[in-house]
Parts: sequence; C-alpha cells; structure tokens
Amino acid sequence: MRRRAVVVLSAAGLVVPGSVVHVWAGSPSEASPAPEARPGQVHTLALRTVSGAQAAGAARPVMEVPAERTRPFSLLGLSWDDVRTDLGGEVRVRVRSAVTGRWSPWRSVEAGEGDAPDAGPRSERPSRGATEPMWVGPSNGVQVHVTGEGGALPKGLRVDLVDPGDDPGAGAAGQVPVASTGTAPRPTIVSRAGWGADEALVRNPPAYAPSAKVVFTHHTAENKDYTCAQSPAVIRSIMLFHVQTRGWDDIGYNFLVDKCGTIFEGRGGGVDRPVVGAHTYGFNTGSSGVAVLGTYTKTEPANAAVSAVAKVAAWKLGLHGGDPTGKGRLTTPIDNGKYPADTTVTFNTISGHLDGFATECPGERLYAKLGTIRTQAKQWVTPAASPVVTSITGANKVGTTYYTKGTVTLGWKPAGVSRYEVLVDGKVVATPNGTATSARVTMAAGSHRLQVRAVNLNGTTVSSPVYPVVADTTAPVFTTPPRLTVRTGTAGAGSVPVRLGWKATDNTALQSVKATSPTAKTFTPATTSWNASAKPNTSMRWSLTAADATGNTRSSSVTHTAALVHESGSTRTGTWKRTNSGSYLGGKAYYSSAKGATARYTFTGRSFGLIFQRGTKRGAVHVYVDGVKAATVDTRASSTAYRRIVWTKSWNTSGRHTVKLVVVGTRGRPTVVTDGLVYIK
Repeated sequence: MRRRAVVVLSAAGLVVPGSVVHVWAGSPSEASPAPEARPGQVHTLALRTVSGAQAAGAARPVMEVPAERTRPFSLLGLSWDDVRTDLGGEVRVRVRSAVTGRWSPWRSVEAGEGDAPDAGPRSERPSRGATEPMWVGPSNGVQVHVTGEGGALPKGLRVDLVDPGDDPGAGAAGQVPVASTGTAPRPTIVSRAGWGADEALVRNPPAYAPSAKVVFTHHTAENKDYTCAQSPAVIRSIMLFHVQTRGWDDIGYNFLVDKCGTIFEGRGGGVDRPVVGAHTYGFNTGSSGVAVLGTYTKTEPANAAVSAVAKVAAWKLGLHGGDPTGKGRLTTPIDNGKYPADTTVTFNTISGHLDGFATECPGERLYAKLGTIRTQAKQWVTPAASPVVTSITGANKVGTTYYTKGTVTLGWKPAGVSRYEVLVDGKVVATPNGTATSARVTMAAGSHRLQVRAVNLNGTTVSSPVYPVVADTTAPVFTTPPRLTVRTGTAGAGSVPVRLGWKATDNTALQSVKATSPTAKTFTPATTSWNASAKPNTSMRWSLTAADATGNTRSSSVTHTAALVHESGSTRTGTWKRTNSGSYLGGKAYYSSAKGATARYTFTGRSFGLIFQRGTKRGAVHVYVDGVKAATVDTRASSTAYRRIVWTKSWNTSGRHTVKLVVVGTRGRPTVVTDGLVYIK
C-alpha cells in the first residue's frame, strides 16, 4: 500500500519540531493585487535541502521552499522526478489569501491515491510522481516544509502552484449534447467547454475500451472548502495538475461531481463512450471514474452529490447493459500493488477506488454511501412499479365509492420507487418519499377522484386505479319526522299493533335508519315505516337515527301512548246486547242486529282503530268521523277472529274526535260485535 504524504498549511508561520520547508512571500498583512484575466498555468518552486534538522533525536531529511511572493494560484501539490518512488514524508503547507492577505492554518494534503493511467503501448505515462492536489482558493503566497520519514526524499521535489485562469466559456450553458440514453435517462452534464477546459493542453486523442462495466467512485482529496461557483475553476486546476505536473494526456476522471450535485464532463472523448481514463491504476480500461470534489475521509458527502453520482453511474452503466446492483469483471494488465498482473477481479458495478487499489479513496464517509448510490442508481434504471392500494381508511365504502367527512388515509404496498404522488382530481396534493406506505389527505366537500402514483428516479410513473371519494359533512334530514299510527291487526291487553312512519334523505347517500327505542332495529335506506307493537296505556318514546354513507347522523323521536277503550266506554242507541268471554277486551263485548243501532266514542288523539269480532256471519257498519261518513266496514271473515282492528284513520296533529258506528243490518248476517277502540295520544 502506498504511504501517505501529509501536507499541512499554517496560519502562524511557526516551524514546529521536524518541520523544515519555509516559503515566505512578503508581509502577511500586505493585500494582494487584483487578479488579471489570464489562461490557466502551472508555476513551480523547487524545494531545497535544510541541513542539520533533527526530529525525535534522529537525523531526518528535510527540505523547504524559501518564503517568497508567488504568482496567483488556487490549487497546489508536490511532485518529484521518479513516478515509481513514493514521497515517504510529511509535507506541511500554508498559503496566503489573495483576497484578504491573511495566512491560512496549516493543512494536510493527501498522498497519491492511485489515480494514474495504466501501463500499455500508449504514450500516456506519468512523467512525475505527485501528491494529490489541494484546492486552497485564490492565493499569492505559500509556505512549505517537508520532513522525510527515513532515507532520502525523492529527487526533483517541488511544489506545483496551479492557476486555473479565467473561464473562457463563462456565461455559456455548457451542456453536453444529448446522447444515447440506454436504460436510464441521461442526467444534465456540464460540458468541458462549460467548465473551461483548455483543449490545447490535451496531448493525445482518447483511448476507448469495448465497454464500461464498472464505475469507480473517487474523491479528489483536495480541500472541501470550495464554493459551487468555484467548481469549474477547481476542475480546470485538476486538469492542469494532471497534465502539466503529472504528465497525463488529459484530466484523469471521466466525470466530476461537486457538492451541489452538478455533474461535469471529465476526460474528453464523449461522455456516452467508454473512454479509458486515468483514475484507478490497473483497472482504467473497461471502467469509468466519477470523482466527487472534496475530501470525505471524515466529512459526510452532501446528499446532492450522492444522488448525482447515482444518476451518472446508472446512465453510464445502462449504456452498456450494466446493472447498478450487479457485478462486473475486470482484469488488471499490471501489478498495481493490490492485485498482481493479469488478475481478474469481480467488482460491484458501482465500486469505490479502494476496491481496486490500495488507497483510502473515496474516503470512508463516501465509501459508506455506495449502498445508497447503488440503490438510487437501480431506481434510475428500473421502471416504476404499480402501487397496490391496500386500504382507504377514514371512509366508508358503498359499492365502488368511498364516503368520508373530509380526511382519509390512503395505504399501499411499497413498490421500491423514488417517491409517490397522491392525486385528488388529477392534482398532486402530497408527495411521500419512496419508503412511505400511506398518506393522509383532506378533501373539500364534494365528489373527487383519488389515486396514488409511483414515480421512479428515471421519471417513469405508474398510477393506481382511480377511487371515487365523496367528502361530506352534512347530516341526513328527516323530511317527514317519525309518526306513530294505529295499524290493522290483533289488539290485546299486552300489545297494540302500531306503525312508525318517517322519511329521511341525505345530500349524498343515505346509508341506514336505525331505531334505538323502544327496541333496536336497523332499516335499509329505502324503508319508511316500521310495523311494531305498543304497550297499551303506556307512554313510550320512539327514536330513530339516520346515517349517511359518510357517517354523519341525525336523530329524531316522538313520545306517544296507545290508549285502549273498551266497548263499555261507548255510548249506544238502539238494541245492543252484552256477551261475555275471555276472548274479548275486558272480558265482554256488545253486539247488535238492529239496523240503525249506534255506538259512539269520543277521544283526543291523532290516530285510531276500530276493534271488532269477525266471522262468517258478521255484518257491516257505517263509520262516521266527526259527523261525516268516512267508510262502510264489513266485519265478515272466513273464520272467527277476536279483537281485530279492522279500520283505522289518522291525522297529522292531535285533536278531539267523535266516531259513530251505525249498524247496516246486512241481509242474512246483520249482527255486528263491537269490542272497543284504540287511539294514539
């Protein structure tokens, strides 16, 4: 495994024990001149040996660059003559801000992380060994010291100061033209022109592999303290360092991503083609390298950057039929320090740099995000699965329609997508994330169409069926309140046949009407009456509750007494005789065969019924109500029946009424047996 060189930048200018390289440029308080428009370039300062330096009681090689004012730069790194030699030392650096004139704290720079072209017949071969570059922002002074860890430091040791220059394409959109989409949509990619690549620096045409089977994730290992507006300058600096310092043909990475999630085209040759980069020594052929700007050894990568890596990895792999959660096999042509030459390695199709090379890149925090990146990338290549609705709670289903007071919870089985959209009448009202399995929705009164739509990262969508939902907070109405009347049937000392009538309606859908007293009973919405029995001469409350499909309810009730009047309570004229039997109300009844004989009842109520004994020989009577003939009632029947309510009459309100019976004297069967009257008061 390559050893790490550490570069530290100091704010104080004090040399700590073992530090030896000093570079000073003017007074720390001097303000830097305003930068001028210029092309990108690399300036170098050679390190010199400092004699007599001691560290921990033993002589250690030390080198320095004398402090001096420098030309403008924004990125730096150390390089040396022999690419095959490790630096093997600690490097500490500080820089002077060109904006404030202040000196930075001491900072560490990563050692070389194995970003290099593979050995081969091509002329692209590293010309110098180097540390990783560090972004320091606009600067015009530097202080460096290097302490060797044992033996001599490499020859030709120098500090390379990279000035990114001005972006010649500033203000241009800089988008890469849309290419083949493969199985995932092509993300937005800032072109080389968009970030200001100097194409004159490129030394050779790009090389191509048959396909890109694996995407290696990197961090660029420079200072993370850049703004996203500075990302193009950072990338131009990396390109200058890779080409002019390290001797590569072009920038090493195929793609770069900043912390705001912007994706940049890296090495030239076509973002949709399997360009051979210089990012994972030994496995550049057949792979693509995506580098996130910054260092992620101890710092969490931004979610936007993680998502951007997933997008570009999914698209790149999809161009060549790769599965973001699958495997890819690559063979190294050289011994790269981790794998011997000609070793075939099976990688995750989205891997970290350290999977292919002995390095800490892409940093433990970014490496820990690879599972998330693979999952998101898989979603980018997977069509959305149809959401299966499992429940709609807070609503009652009647037929195919759901009725609610306004708020429902829609539940579904997870479909492994990016997010969900809940739609009401075709408009998105909620956007739960991809792990959600339900959403609560409130709807205005009225009829609506409810559905859930699964949306995957790649933009594909699948919607559930549409569910009709009616939101309603209006309770049913009793357009005809409960009304108790006498009905025909058999009366007795313990019960009287009565009928409770009503009419209930609802603005949406009447669901039921229930009696809650004197007994419980449930009726269908279409039912408007209930044939029941009342206990004679007892006050009883009759209560109904109407409910609609939503669950809104309204109650209504009446309280009445069914009063029994025995025949002895009537006033009679003409010839009447009494008959005694337990079959009659009160144990006795009156009968008459005389035409014109009368029986008169007076009561205060709203409904009444006449009680007779019926039989084959029984005759008819004329019925007068309040002095007006109302009916002729024939009491004949095929068999004998006692205490039969034969004829009834009702009013909307209670009042005092007189009922008179007149014997008709029916031929052959003139006898009429009266047994009393029942009325509702």
